[in-house]
Amino acid sequence: MVRIRLKRIGSIKRPFYRIVVIDQHVRRDGRPLEEIGYYNPRTDPKELKINTESAVKWLKVGAQPTDTVEALFKKGGVYDLLKA
Repeated sequence: MVRIRLKRIGSIKRPFYRIVVIDQHVRRDGRPLEEIGYYNPRTDPKELKINTESAVKWLKVGAQPTDTVEALFKKGGVYDLLKA
């Protein structure tokens, strides 16, 4: 199964995440099928960038987002585009 999840990059105590499409059985920092955005929780306000076209494409073909990514998609307006 293909999942949309976060891939942690950055140094110790300075997290930075990429939103990636990856096979379910690949490790957290393994090679993704596609990178569709990033999330930086350390800035104020928190920085979120999503390639909405790619996200909608992967959701339509059956990729399942994790709970955290689903919350980020709601903030980023991805589900609004999916319904349209």
